[in-house]
Amino acid sequence: MLSNFFRGFSINSRCLSLIVTLSCALTLPGCSLSQLRAQPSSKSQLVLAIPNNPDTFNYGMVRSPYNVILYIYTGLLEQNRFTLELEPALAESWSVSPDKRRITFTLRENLKWSDGEPLTVDDVIFTYRDIYLNKKIPTIFRKNLIVDTKGSLPSVKKLDSRTVEFTSPEPFSPLLIYVARLPILPAHALRSSTSTTDANGNLKFLSTWTTETNPKKIISNGPYRLVSYTPSERVVLEKNPYYWRKDDLGKQMPYIDKVVVQIISSNDNQLLRFRSGELDSIRVPVEAFELLKRQEKQGNYTLHNRGTTAGIWFLGFNLNRGSNSQGKAFVNPIKSRWFNTLAFRQAIAYAIDRESMKNNIYRGLGELQYSPLSDRSVYYLSPEAGLKVYNYNPQKAKQLLLKAGFNYNSKGELLDWDGNRVEFNVLVKSEEKSRIDMAVAVQQDLSKIGIKTNLQVLSFNTVLVKLLRSRDWDSYVGSFDGGALEPHDIFGFWSYKGSFHLFNQGKQGKEKEIAGWEVSEWEQKIDKLFLSGAQKFTDRDRQNFYREFQQIVVEQVPVIFLVNPLKVEAVRNRVGNVKFSAVGLGLFSSMEELKIKDKQAINKKGEGN
Repeated sequence: MLSNFFRGFSINSRCLSLIVTLSCALTLPGCSLSQLRAQPSSKSQLVLAIPNNPDTFNYGMVRSPYNVILYIYTGLLEQNRFTLELEPALAESWSVSPDKRRITFTLRENLKWSDGEPLTVDDVIFTYRDIYLNKKIPTIFRKNLIVDTKGSLPSVKKLDSRTVEFTSPEPFSPLLIYVARLPILPAHALRSSTSTTDANGNLKFLSTWTTETNPKKIISNGPYRLVSYTPSERVVLEKNPYYWRKDDLGKQMPYIDKVVVQIISSNDNQLLRFRSGELDSIRVPVEAFELLKRQEKQGNYTLHNRGTTAGIWFLGFNLNRGSNSQGKAFVNPIKSRWFNTLAFRQAIAYAIDRESMKNNIYRGLGELQYSPLSDRSVYYLSPEAGLKVYNYNPQKAKQLLLKAGFNYNSKGELLDWDGNRVEFNVLVKSEEKSRIDMAVAVQQDLSKIGIKTNLQVLSFNTVLVKLLRSRDWDSYVGSFDGGALEPHDIFGFWSYKGSFHLFNQGKQGKEKEIAGWEVSEWEQKIDKLFLSGAQKFTDRDRQNFYREFQQIVVEQVPVIFLVNPLKVEAVRNRVGNVKFSAVGLGLFSSMEELKIKDKQAINKKGEGN
């Protein structure tokens, strides 16, 4: 039956998502729809949604994928969503030196911040020297700029009033794309916070522009600027009157005057509001695809299939042997011994029926994953080319466990070397039903080889705290985006020093050294492979490094790759200029180009300040 729904529904096989895609919805506590309809307005408005509150309005401190900062900032260059080439943004031109160590950017004339102040080369220098490259600021972006095994960073200097030069101590091929797309921040608003400290001796920048700050004080340079924020309800943005971009006819962009981003944690609530006609778009949950496809014409919307994601969907184990500041192990030492046994992880990989996940949970709307890199990457190593795979084989899983010293009791329960029942928790976020269904499937599959698991279904913000701060978890069903075009995009996940090295999270920022934390030889090898690959400038020269990286990951299985779902988005037909492509955040990667076709419908739903 699904094949009939897909007639005329093309799949873009090069679709890339670099961060978590946002869904769209509307709810305004304290306001009825009839009241909203009674307040006509000539301004165009789009209503979107995110499942969680933003963690900050300070781009240098952002960690959560759920934020609105990408609406309000831009970098020196941007990536064309169709050709994938870098194009001018704040910088009108750039050049790379023959030795590949220097990149020079020339800014556009008369750039301004959202408060009308000039945006100059001094802002670029400040953004990098005082924030991204400042080791006193625990930004997640600095580690992507490390160019060698010694931890060296690029330098930046002003050449003249419009020209800035970045210099790398070693050739580093990802430097251009990172410098190009990292947002520039306002020196006149933030400089003092990067040079003064609070009563605890911390830079004031660390607590500047939090979600408690008046949003109107947040200065930006992107298509929109902040107007208001109500926690657990909504963020409101308005068109930035000083945004640099104009269309071919000289008209100021973006076209839509106002964006209301509702905070709605439940996929079910988003779906209800979309079906009732209250929203402009929604990320389609797999369980709702058939229904929404049938009602496409009646509901006056279009489903857009963006293809599979560019990230990974996985079951990961906590391999951290360290202890917290009170001396308590992050992971129960008995469980830690299981997780750090290679045969145990490989056995789990063989025990999971991923094909059934694809068919039963995703209704066939996805593909099995095998590698940490997207199959659209030029560096992807396929199973046909020699990548190790773990096809469903519970008998082989049992054999591996027995060979490693595990055994079974008369009830068929798996016991370890000391007679302990093998039982652990599976952490999963509560906001996404298909993710929970995957965790349930893992639970059922592992029970077939005698392993008992307990689901921990928690809000995503709580999950992030456990993964990145308290580190007190056993296993996790999750996802991580990136890696389709530039492998270094996922370096923060696979590097043992990375900010998102979930399966063995080390010391971050100003944290104290973690007692008992160990780094394996294969983790160190991955770091060396990434840095070696980054010092080459042709796909051919880089390919072998990233192929070896994929083999190591699949052999060591710190995470087990599951199913990569298709991204399907439903967009109301009143929204014009909708263009989905191989790059970006779906509908939201072309925010400044979107238009509202039906002016009579504008602001009838979701008006708010």
